[in-house]
Amino acid sequence: MRFSGVNIDTIAYELPPNVVSSAALEQRLSPLYEKLHLQPGQFEALTGIRERRYWDAGTTMAEGATRAGRKALAAASVDVSDVGMLIYAGVCRDYLEPANACAVADALGLSNKTQVYDVSNACLAVMNGIVQIACAIELGHVKAGLVVSCETARQIVDLTIEKMLQAGDMETLRLSLATLTGGSGAVAVAVCHESLSPAGHRLLGGVMRCHTRHHDICRWYPATSGPGAKPTEMITDATAVLEHGVKLGEEAWFAFLEELGWTAEAVDRTICHQVGAPHRQTVLAKLGIPEAKDFQTFEFLGNIGTVSLPITAAIAEQRGILAPGHRTALCGIGSGLNCLILGVQW
Repeated sequence: MRFSGVNIDTIAYELPPNVVSSAALEQRLSPLYEKLHLQPGQFEALTGIRERRYWDAGTTMAEGATRAGRKALAAASVDVSDVGMLIYAGVCRDYLEPANACAVADALGLSNKTQVYDVSNACLAVMNGIVQIACAIELGHVKAGLVVSCETARQIVDLTIEKMLQAGDMETLRLSLATLTGGSGAVAVAVCHESLSPAGHRLLGGVMRCHTRHHDICRWYPATSGPGAKPTEMITDATAVLEHGVKLGEEAWFAFLEELGWTAEAVDRTICHQVGAPHRQTVLAKLGIPEAKDFQTFEFLGNIGTVSLPITAAIAEQRGILAPGHRTALCGIGSGLNCLILGVQW
């Protein structure tokens, strides 16, 4: 997969105002910790996550995505009238239908000619949205597009803590630990034809790989109707996700290098989906990437699902860690398992 005239123009984000520490979550779990003879501090030691953020109660996903979208349009080289596609790519939505993108497009004042829809693919969907817009630009269908997303962890973390306290066993804790890594945030990525943003970040291409036989090792059940309805809960076999996710990432990485004609040494920066310290260390070691070339935000943002990778890239750019000219690999992975790696000349 190669692109010849597509730029990532702007990445803008919105962070929630409420900081929640891992110590605060452990305090809520103190009866379980006492029962299982666990010492406080275990969660941060295991994950490397010190804190994450929550939205104010009542904040909708459309509101968060709209805030990020307005920031992106204000900073972008493209005009609102150039936006021919708006994709909402969050795992979290305000309702089953219509598409959450409709509320965001309305709030942003986009044209009635804009293609407006949602994309769902676990933590990978923003990356998928970038590819869809890039393909539409290459085909001449649109000049520019916007991928937006907003994620929230408050409800699922609260429900998970209640479940852990009620169950009171080590197995429930094991399958729930990954849920507690969740954070909240919103992002918007403006993608356009190079003629509209000559100074933008050149999207060169990438690869996709999947190991869908592992689709059941991380599941987030919604409270929906139908014969398969289940209560809202998330169950993750973190050990299996790490094992199989690393194998998939390794396969995708070497295919990516071959597709772009790069060597691992030629990659200046990697921005990866933010899971936690063990996952980062294992993946980077397996792919032969020095930690100095990678940038992480999970320590203070947690795992924010679809918005983790693009927010991390935006912060890296703000801090000067990601600079013009850097050959950058954006490495996304999502439950399913799916992996997408994009190469960008920053």
